[in-house]
Amino acid sequence: MDFDPKEIAYIPTTGVRRVHETPLVAASDESLKGYGCLVETPTTCPIEIVRWPAQGWRPIDDNSGDQGGVTEGIFEFWWRGETLYARNNAVGDSYLFAWSTWPEEAKTDGPGARERALVWRANYHPDGGQLFYPLNGESFVVPLALPGDDVTPDKFTSFWCNGESGLYIHPNIWHGAVVPIGDHARLLDRQGRVHARVSVDFANEFGCYLAVPMRL
Repeated sequence: MDFDPKEIAYIPTTGVRRVHETPLVAASDESLKGYGCLVETPTTCPIEIVRWPAQGWRPIDDNSGDQGGVTEGIFEFWWRGETLYARNNAVGDSYLFAWSTWPEEAKTDGPGARERALVWRANYHPDGGQLFYPLNGESFVVPLALPGDDVTPDKFTSFWCNGESGLYIHPNIWHGAVVPIGDHARLLDRQGRVHARVSVDFANEFGCYLAVPMRL
């Protein structure tokens, strides 16, 4: 897939040589409690939309503040060598999400060893939930953490999704890169149209990358 690096929404932070290894668990409705759930049928999965917060003592009027609705599109992820790129066609953004080795040494073409992904940032969406549904049975791993702006790398757990179901996460759930196990993945993405993002930069704030295992 063609990719222009100038289209990247965020320039990655690099230059550190430390990782925090996340635990890896199989995604299930039990293990995802508090984070979200597995989804069998994407068309019937409701996307939670959060009402715009009041700015003072006067409340938001009924039937307002949550009418932005849902946007959807194909979220594409692909490895080029040891570098993970993505494009979210639902919101029109492109990303460099991770590497499978130190970024200064990572290849951007050809084959590459991929035992783990080194993720440099994560974010959450205060305006709504998000659904990732594999269109061709692609398995993937995604690191998640529960809400709270004082998040730290040790609060993340990586969830292995086997490609038989989609993954829905609630509003305010921290999520790092969706890491495909294969070279390429196409996921249906459904999320709040406002698409507000609050981010954490692991390399800048904690001097490390979040290491996401790719083997269960």
